Amino acid sequence: MLAAALAERGHAVLHTREPGGAPGAERLRAVVLAGNGFTPLAETLIHVAARTEHVAMTLRPALAAGIVVVCDRFADSTMAYQGYGQGADRTQIAALARLPGLVPDLTIMLEASPATARVRRRARGLRADRYEAEDAAFHDRVAAGFRAIAEAEPGRCVRIDADGDVAATQAAVLDAVLARMARAHAGT
Repeated sequence: MLAAALAERGHAVLHTREPGGAPGAERLRAVVLAGNGFTPLAETLIHVAARTEHVAMTLRPALAAGIVVVCDRFADSTMAYQGYGQGADRTQIAALARLPGLVPDLTIMLEASPATARVRRRARGLRADRYEAEDAAFHDRVAAGFRAIAEAEPGRCVRIDADGDVAATQAAVLDAVLARMARAHAGT
């Protein structure tokens, strides 16, 4: 919805996702979503490999062409899910996150309760993937990880309450993105 709203405003936009977003990265996505027998470090490495491919094959070319990139998930998700959720070494994850050499200008962190997330997933006809099927304690750790990341990088991360009305949440996301784009355009 964000990508469409930006396109309606005249921006060239690429909407992509992680893991995935490039042919090799999509193959790694299938591996990581299908298997849950990986150690947290091995799973982290799969995510970083997918991200490295995504950055090289999709993101850098789009950015070089002046295209606005909207990416569902990026390195912060690896830190939150594998680091906080699964207990992988967060120092190692932070070091690995630097390998692809790309940091988002803005990260929107949507904060919704597990109940809200379940209702919205069902309304879209989606079943839970292996991460979404994890227990409440796992999701509490992941949410705490996202909060910690946002608190550590308030200049890049914007937290948005997503428990309310969907249209209001979408408007808040668009406002945050447009404000950041205006600041970037003004050079501040």
